[in-house]
Amino acid sequence: MPSPEEAQDRLRKRLDEENAAYQGGGDHPLGSYAGAMGVYAAGITALGAAARLTGRTLPDPTPWDVLCWAGATHRLSRLVAKDPVTSPLRAPFTRFKGTTGPAELDEEVRGSGVRKAVGELLVCPFCTGMWIATGIAAGMVFAPRATRLATATLTALAGSDLLQFLRVRMQQAVGE
Repeated sequence: MPSPEEAQDRLRKRLDEENAAYQGGGDHPLGSYAGAMGVYAAGITALGAAARLTGRTLPDPTPWDVLCWAGATHRLSRLVAKDPVTSPLRAPFTRFKGTTGPAELDEEVRGSGVRKAVGELLVCPFCTGMWIATGIAAGMVFAPRATRLATATLTALAGSDLLQFLRVRMQQAVGE
């Protein structure tokens, strides 16, 4: 029977081989992604334990809640991932390339390993959306009134953005 150190070495070698086979010569930090999944799972576990220990009950979301959460998740994920004002948060992980639309930046991820994985999370609104939606769900457990106010505010902002785009489109249609 192999010693624990030998078993660990074998496992590490096997994981390295799988990682190399998966990447095919590319730079895809699987270990860092696994770490991010671990952080997410640990956070969910901690939130669940805290809810249980404090006697919190799970919310029973209405369709209106889900609509507000979707609007808020959309708006906040774009704010985190694309807005010029939040670029200092992304700067250690990204490089500025230009703009992609009204009030949105185009940035490329830089670095490798954890830095690259965090950068990819921060520039991808789809990726940040998962974390934000989870935060909203946690907020509904621990501070439902404040969370409803925040989600309503962010959803109103998303609606305002939509109206701005519609107004521009209508102006273009009538030739202004």
